[in-house]
Amino acid sequence: MKIEHIAINVPDPLSMARWYVEHLGMVVKRRVMEAPWAHFLADDSGTVMLELYGNENVPVPDYRAQSAMVFHIALVSEDIDADVARLTANGAELEGEYLNAPNGDVLAMLRDPWGVPIQLAKRATPMV
Repeated sequence: MKIEHIAINVPDPLSMARWYVEHLGMVVKRRVMEAPWAHFLADDSGTVMLELYGNENVPVPDYRAQSAMVFHIALVSEDIDADVARLTANGAELEGEYLNAPNGDVLAMLRDPWGVPIQLAKRATPMV
């Protein structure tokens, strides 16, 4: 089996999907333009998707209050400094310092404008 998508209940799926397309390079594969406003967004490999939706019948997690170690979306970055600068200029917030792991990986944790944690990963040895 393979993963088709990971679904995330969010407060503003329309704006969030637009931001992910504009600033993270995601591509809309399918969208529903009525409640729950589901947007299926593929990464640039076209093989992994996020579903951003707004189901008002269940609680939306307080992403800002959760540790980024509970849940985060990890993205491959070829230039973490440039990506952090670009994303923070467009509403993301850097959370803490970069992690320079002993194996050579470099990781940066940010939060998108809605508080969802996004990790940028530049791996010494790519995993995907």
